[in-house]
Amino acid sequence: MKLKCLALAAAITVSAPTFSMSSTPETGYTETKYPIVLAHGLFGFDSLLGVDYWYKIPETLQKDGASVYLTQVSNSNSPEIRGEQLILQIEEILALTGAEKVNLIGHSHGGPTTRYVASVRPDLVASVTSVGGVNKGTPVAQTLQDWNEGSTEFEWLLDNLGNALSTTIDFLSGGGYEQDLLASIGSMTFAEAERFNNEHPAGIPATACGEGDYEVNGIGFYSWTGAKPVTNVLDISDLITAGASLFFTDGEANDGLVGTCSTHLGMVVRDDFKMNHLDEVNQLLGIHHLTETDPLTVFRTHANRLKLAGF
Repeated sequence: MKLKCLALAAAITVSAPTFSMSSTPETGYTETKYPIVLAHGLFGFDSLLGVDYWYKIPETLQKDGASVYLTQVSNSNSPEIRGEQLILQIEEILALTGAEKVNLIGHSHGGPTTRYVASVRPDLVASVTSVGGVNKGTPVAQTLQDWNEGSTEFEWLLDNLGNALSTTIDFLSGGGYEQDLLASIGSMTFAEAERFNNEHPAGIPATACGEGDYEVNGIGFYSWTGAKPVTNVLDISDLITAGASLFFTDGEANDGLVGTCSTHLGMVVRDDFKMNHLDEVNQLLGIHHLTETDPLTVFRTHANRLKLAGF
């Protein structure tokens, strides 16, 4: 298990994980009552070959008072398995900090993962925020699943080469978890997403593209997403979201990997940012649409939102 708390001052060692001493916050603007815990999505990591998944987001939040923790779970697996891995890390965070709960922020497949935690261990969670979350499935996963069921060769490709990629990412980022890409893809199909939502319904909108309950059992639910697959010609990662957006044949607005309506959970902060799926977490290296709000500002504003809500 790997767990990190980012701060702006020199690091000190506490037991096995490495933590950092917090400096005095400049404004207190992001100083939430409970720690903020970031949960990555499919093929995710904390840091890989010098590239941070949450590029400058932890430092930005902590600068103005937030206590921020990075977590790492299986980058490819079901939300239930990833969620159980995340619960162990949350329990460690609470033991180390003395906090009663945490504010979970999950990106992409981290959306269902954090929702699972809130459902089975509500005592650990103050709020759940889904950023570009795959909450009602995506045609990208559905199409891959359909191809997989219709071709043993394609199934072999996903099961072997796909898991090899997942395992490599896990190894290079020091995760140490087993990977199951087919389980990840299957969980993001429309039927499996519906099954998951029936078992873990908190915050899910009752209508196709509405808002869900803002608060369930004392837990706040929030979401936001981008709706522009290509945002900056200087960002080579836009090729990924541009290609994936071709799976959306019905004209639904999307961020390249997830349709905007599928991302809705609880209070929908916005679903039309000029961001693609990677811009939402300030990838790659902070390159984003020139006329859109900086993703770092979106995260800072949301931390303040959580603070004002008492979370």
